[in-house]
Amino acid sequence: MVQKTRKPPSAAKIAAPVAPKRRGRPRAYEPDVALGKALDLFRRDGFAATSLDDLSAATGMNRPSLYGAFGDKRELYIKSYQRYRDDARAAMVDIFRADAPLRERLERIYRIALDIYLSGESGPRGCFTVMTAASEAVSDPDIRTMVVEGLTELDKAFGICFRHAKERGELPEGTDPASLAHLASATIHTIAIRARARVPRKELEAIVKGAIDVLCGAK
Repeated sequence: MVQKTRKPPSAAKIAAPVAPKRRGRPRAYEPDVALGKALDLFRRDGFAATSLDDLSAATGMNRPSLYGAFGDKRELYIKSYQRYRDDARAAMVDIFRADAPLRERLERIYRIALDIYLSGESGPRGCFTVMTAASEAVSDPDIRTMVVEGLTELDKAFGICFRHAKERGELPEGTDPASLAHLASATIHTIAIRARARVPRKELEAIVKGAIDVLCGAK
């Protein structure tokens, strides 16, 4: 009796090793970058004029991904505004804390403020806080609270500058640092509005110079 030999299995029939399945889809975006894109869009167009489709196109994320990462449009706006405040604080904090003459410190503060307000690929964007104060803060209590906190924080920072200047004898003894702080903040707000209205930088710098003369006692 002849025993039949079995043919070895062909290569095609040999099962290839199966790679383990990945759980979930890999995240194809960087949250910090996406938030920056959303911030740029909100600063340019405002809350009402910015649609979810606009945000999706700007961030490269579809709607479900946007909701999953940031929540709804309002939550994304709030996160964008907080990011703006954090960035502005980081840009200014060292100057406010610097041990420099009052006039020099004010000149540096307003110069950086103008750099921020006049920035933007499609034109000057102004101040996000001022823009938000005139729009979403009117009807949204949470956003209004954030805006008031931002305004108060700026007043306090200026107040410390003027108090130290008074202690060093740069300002008269009877000077009220809090009142000067409000005037300094008001100057910030007016150049922000004018910057968004595309007033030339040279004119804004003239406003700043006049304000600094007043705030420093025309020294």
